[in-house]
Amino acid sequence: MVSLKNSLRTLFYYPSAIFGMLVVLLLIFTAVYAMVTIPYREAIRLWRGGEEVWYQNPKFAPPAWINLFSSKKYAESFAVNTSDGSMVKEVTPGAEGTATVNTSYTFDFLSDYYPQEIILYFNSTYEEKQPFISVEWVTPDDRTVRIVNLAMSQKQTYRFSQDAKLKTKLRTDDIIPYLFSDPETGDLIKGQYQLLITGTTFEPESDIDTEFVFHGQVFGLAGTDHSRRDLVVPLLWGAPVALAFGLIASLGTSILTMVIAALGTWYGGWVDELIQRITEINLVLPFLSILIMIGTFYSRSLWVILGATILLSIFTGAIKGYRSIFVQVKESMYIEAARAYGASSPRIIFLYLIPRMIPLLIPGLVSSVPAFVFLEASLAVLGLGDPVLPTWGKIIENANSNGALYRGYYYWILEPATLLMITGLGFAMLGFTLDRVFNPKLRDV
Repeated sequence: MVSLKNSLRTLFYYPSAIFGMLVVLLLIFTAVYAMVTIPYREAIRLWRGGEEVWYQNPKFAPPAWINLFSSKKYAESFAVNTSDGSMVKEVTPGAEGTATVNTSYTFDFLSDYYPQEIILYFNSTYEEKQPFISVEWVTPDDRTVRIVNLAMSQKQTYRFSQDAKLKTKLRTDDIIPYLFSDPETGDLIKGQYQLLITGTTFEPESDIDTEFVFHGQVFGLAGTDHSRRDLVVPLLWGAPVALAFGLIASLGTSILTMVIAALGTWYGGWVDELIQRITEINLVLPFLSILIMIGTFYSRSLWVILGATILLSIFTGAIKGYRSIFVQVKESMYIEAARAYGASSPRIIFLYLIPRMIPLLIPGLVSSVPAFVFLEASLAVLGLGDPVLPTWGKIIENANSNGALYRGYYYWILEPATLLMITGLGFAMLGFTLDRVFNPKLRDV
């Protein structure tokens, strides 16, 4: 135990180990943060919600921070509404139960590109008489453009770019560029814009709430995909999924392999012979092909794939490596002493043989985590990932199926790919340093 503590303390003399530990701790923090802030059921709902949940987001929008590295600024997306006070709403009572509802929102538009879309969502309450609204658009050069007059239903959506009457009125097929341009020169106008909505209700309890959604070219910290989903959700939740799959597979495989090798070495005879024959057969089986068959014909559940991965990874070349060491340890003096005072075979195996292998087990366990993380991501990229869970591999698979690289949406692939590479690098550097510390042949002289 003292030797183990001293070896672990030695790790801090290696910069690679410090870097690896920082990466692993950051991944653990990210995983905990994701599970606390976005509970499992909520993460599943957001991932599978599609446009009904993510209607406020634009499609195929890169992250907003690319404006920091671009000479021309992209329009950032936002959404405001009267229910939370982010839009100004004033109600003026009138005669005989009528009322005037004035809603306005003022914002600065300073980007060099036109937004994708402008949408208004109305939610009105009434019994018989429908409210009526009038929408106006005020530009920085004090022009007022009357957009539409509408008799309201209880829930109504108005998309500026899809109004055929407005296209005819403005004599243009591109409404959004027209609203942000000088009508004479066609140049984009930067400055302060204002949306004015004047509503009239005709019943005492009638009311109008408005939501103003502005779809720019960029959105949030990670951007959006083809279903308008905020990629922050799968990027965050990819961490606990990757760590769970990698650590459980690595831990289960390493421990079971070591235990089986110890049992075969100690009991020998037909037990050892059977283990060796199973190992030799398993070594020639196509590992990835079997997993693909399981995912195609049986189940793509993460836990089914994890169980199959562990079972197929137990009887590998590591068993022969462990066996060769156990054969030497079996002949040690302290093992003979334990047998002499009557220690049982299970006691010798689990208290004397296996503990001697822990220093060699730890580096291999840590080093094998990236392989299992990449395996889960690879299966997802092949379309065999868990259809429910949001993972890094699923992001890449969705990006690939929607032609992200061909359409210039590089962020969609680079973000999860970078996280996978950092994860692999962190565990690899920590594993190599652990091997250097625990393996006498690799220690510094």
